[in-house]
Amino acid sequence: MTDSVTEGGDALFAGQPVRVVERDGVRYTLLGTAHVSHASVAAVEQAIDSGRFDAVAVELDAQRLQALTDPDTLSKLDLVEVIRKGRVALFAANLALAAYQRRLAEQLGIEPGAELKRAVALARERGLPVHLIDREVGLTFKRASQKLGFIGRMKLMMGLGAGLFSSDNVGEEDIEKLKQGDMLESSFGEFADESPALYEAVIGERDRYMATRLREERQLQGAEPAQREVLAVVGAGHLAGLANYLETDTAAPVPLRAELEQVATRSKVPWFTLAIMVVVLAGIVVGFMRGGMGMGLELLLTWVMYTGGLAGLGALLAGSHPLSILTAIVAAPFKPFRLSIPAGAFSALVELRLRKPAYADFLNLRDDAQTLKGWYRNRVTRVVLTFMLTSAGSAAGLWLATIQVWGKVAG
Repeated sequence: MTDSVTEGGDALFAGQPVRVVERDGVRYTLLGTAHVSHASVAAVEQAIDSGRFDAVAVELDAQRLQALTDPDTLSKLDLVEVIRKGRVALFAANLALAAYQRRLAEQLGIEPGAELKRAVALARERGLPVHLIDREVGLTFKRASQKLGFIGRMKLMMGLGAGLFSSDNVGEEDIEKLKQGDMLESSFGEFADESPALYEAVIGERDRYMATRLREERQLQGAEPAQREVLAVVGAGHLAGLANYLETDTAAPVPLRAELEQVATRSKVPWFTLAIMVVVLAGIVVGFMRGGMGMGLELLLTWVMYTGGLAGLGALLAGSHPLSILTAIVAAPFKPFRLSIPAGAFSALVELRLRKPAYADFLNLRDDAQTLKGWYRNRVTRVVLTFMLTSAGSAAGLWLATIQVWGKVAG
């Protein structure tokens, strides 16, 4: 195995950084790009047009490639399935990324990831195999979320939300990160620098994952590889890590890939929520025993008022339909009977039914997702707001009700 570095690239790569790794009979040319650079697009075009390469690999997964090639990808999602399968938070995160990319495109005059999109298009035009070597964004989000803990997840969501609704131009620091080459890292802003766990999931793990995917593709070709010259187009920030893992990693690629895609399965029993329910119900039972029917009913009313009232307030703040608000108020107090289903799911489904998004809402989704006003105007994003704010209100009501119930029992 050999590893060589061309700091400024050569004429073929338009001055972009390049590293070359030879392994198992294949020569991998790793082209480091900036995701907002016309020079990177030119480097991709020159490299593929040279006819030197047998295959092209890109820092994309199937979902991100579809988003680059089909601007209406988000609009084709089945919102009912998104709600029922608990994917609203991931959908909201994807909207945040889409809005961030749109702001960049308007500010810089180039679509983020244009060099990756161009690499795929040129390879297909020339009949070259295209390998999508990056991990799915959803898996990266989930693995990062599990490593961050509750406080870290809240900071992450607030950071995404702040970036989503900001009307300012993207800062110079974030643009520099894009020039160094990673869209996800720049999307998280300063939080990626402050959190080693997030950085590892967003950058470090993906370096190893992409190296593993390249080795996996080589393994599938058998003893005599047909693809002896492979061009891998990746963000410059991944260049060193990818080259290192590609050269030195000895773990079998298939099981290693499975390991890097693994997300810890959450227990079907929400033990934490269940524990809170037991505490609340125990307080109500104690109230019945100490104060009789009058105190017991008062405590039940307290439970209903806090859980239903704050869930309804969340739906109201989301600008939901009156019947969606009523649904939130009615559904939230029944939390003990549906521990794993958030109150927001019921109100969001009602909102979707009563205010079904029109075709224009889907067409305007990327633009409307850039502003808070747009989120309220667009019926798709308002369903998301209904889900998230209703669920947040219900959760707040649960905690406040617990405090109030035991406060009255103790008093």
